[in-house]
Amino acid sequence: MTTRTDIEQARFNMVEQQIRPWDVLDTQILDLLFEVRREEFVLPQHRSLAFFDMEIPLVAGAAADEQMLSPKLEARMLQELTVKPTDRVLEIGTGSGYMTALLARRAAHVTSVELNPAFSAQAAERLAAHDIRNVTLEVGDGARGWGRNAPYDVIVLTGSTPVLDEKFQASLTAGGRLLAIVGEEPVMTAYLITCETPGVCHSTGLFETCVPALRNAPQPGRFVF
Repeated sequence: MTTRTDIEQARFNMVEQQIRPWDVLDTQILDLLFEVRREEFVLPQHRSLAFFDMEIPLVAGAAADEQMLSPKLEARMLQELTVKPTDRVLEIGTGSGYMTALLARRAAHVTSVELNPAFSAQAAERLAAHDIRNVTLEVGDGARGWGRNAPYDVIVLTGSTPVLDEKFQASLTAGGRLLAIVGEEPVMTAYLITCETPGVCHSTGLFETCVPALRNAPQPGRFVF
């Protein structure tokens, strides 16, 4: 039988053995990982996997693009975005609602867009259970941008995209940050894009990774002979 002590030890090990070694050193981020209980955002049968360095299926028989990101990737993305208490955040891909919860604990408000209505409804229940109220959940396809209530101070895509639609940069405030994993298997790059002034953005490659693409993400042009 798994005890609360066992769970807290597993959480501690996740932070110390996976997340710190991945250059996540912001103490506020690390503290947040202890406050927002990751195991409460996964299916009951997957709770024993909540602290493993792996992607966890969102539903039984989940498709390749219906997975929860690994803990170290979630934490690193959150750190790179430097979310401030005054920020308005747009998240593309609500999924389990866990990243939504982390963002909401750092920001003024989060708008999170999810293509699958069932995932959005489940995330709403989990967020309410954690008394996280500064979130608006939208159901729709945000893979090519989401202009409703733009501009945003922070935008994050929780799935990769072979090509990043320019609508995302256009939805940033001056000083706004966008984190997107761009490319195709086997190698993708996480980019932090900062809007200096409206229409002028600077892009920095952060690290290489490989995660499932957002459904309906734009594709690169192909040569036809």
